[in-house]
Amino acid sequence: MKSNMECRINKYFLSAVFLIIFLSPVFGQVQLENYLKTAAENNPHLKSLFKQYMAALEKVPQVGTLPDPQLAFGYFVQPVETRLGAQQATISGSQMFPWFGTLSAQERVATERAKARFKAFEDAKYKLFFDVKSTYFNLYVLEEAIRITDETLDLLSSFKNLATIKFEAGKKDGMIDVLRVEMDIEELKEQLAYLIDTELPLVAQFEQLLNTKLEQEVTFPDVLWLDNVNIDKKAIYDSIIAQNPILQKLEHEALSWNEQIDVARRLGMPSFVIGMSYINISERTDIELPDNGKDAIMLPQVGIKIPLYRNKYNAMINEASLQKEAVQFEKENTSNVLETYFEKGYRDYLDGIRRVKLYLQLLTFANQALDILITDYTSAGKDFEEVLRMEKKVLKYELELEKARADQNTAVAYINYLMGK
Repeated sequence: MKSNMECRINKYFLSAVFLIIFLSPVFGQVQLENYLKTAAENNPHLKSLFKQYMAALEKVPQVGTLPDPQLAFGYFVQPVETRLGAQQATISGSQMFPWFGTLSAQERVATERAKARFKAFEDAKYKLFFDVKSTYFNLYVLEEAIRITDETLDLLSSFKNLATIKFEAGKKDGMIDVLRVEMDIEELKEQLAYLIDTELPLVAQFEQLLNTKLEQEVTFPDVLWLDNVNIDKKAIYDSIIAQNPILQKLEHEALSWNEQIDVARRLGMPSFVIGMSYINISERTDIELPDNGKDAIMLPQVGIKIPLYRNKYNAMINEASLQKEAVQFEKENTSNVLETYFEKGYRDYLDGIRRVKLYLQLLTFANQALDILITDYTSAGKDFEEVLRMEKKVLKYELELEKARADQNTAVAYINYLMGK
């Protein structure tokens, strides 16, 4: 009965360990998503850009509305006598109407500029997400470096004890072995102290990106998950050209200047004024007349504003055309720069994949070699220097493996940033 109970406990324990190992990367990804959400909600630069976008939207109803009507009041100090009586006061009102389609064209200009603002906000958001991810991965590498270095110190301490036992047993090179491992321990202690000191500014940078003081330590998975790009290289580049927020921002700016050309042309056309006047007339007391003292209403009054000075409007058209060309050149240059960035990012992605595979293989070989060397030293008391040298390689490969994992994920995050994801 006891044997069955122990088997069941061992079975549950192994299942729990398996679940922890399997679900740890998932928990890590969920935690990273929470950090990204916090950054999006709190980052002041992102808030500023969104407010600028909202302010740009308020420009649309401003430019799409008719000019304010004009109202004038006049009082005759010396009343003007007419057949029906003396004119006492006058009130007039008028409304200016620009050329057909001018207001809607101005609305299109403001709309495109607001869209450009939104794309600038999107680019900043995706850049923030990339910065949060890359900093998170750097922190993961640092935490793993601290853990691996600490574990290596424990292992070296056991080597030191083993070498001390050999020395006490009368092995003539035992003291040299003790001193060798002691030197390695001191070097690792210094490295560990530096790693711990490096953690503080990196956590501060992470908190600055989130714009919040973390109440708990940043949590990481036991083993970092590996992100991958699931489409081919050409599809990625096509996606960058089609979806990159900076390119889309420049496209909206070019469209706004194209609409501004249309606005300038319409401003160079006549505009119309329609109005009416009301004149107050007092009654005549010296004679009886039909409509005696009847107020006069004159409707309508029509006026035309003629843009005679064409240089002004031609210059407006030329300005908008030149601005449009400038934005198009900037867009072309940005496309070239993004292509270069993408090539570097994709190179780093492939390099990360190769390095993860390489260091997994090298770490396996190094651990096997270390086990053999430790066995030889324990049984025959030889090659202790090789034991230490191989232990350094194990330490190096473990650190390089974690860095390769982080670099692969950082490269994928950067490619996603370029694609506007």
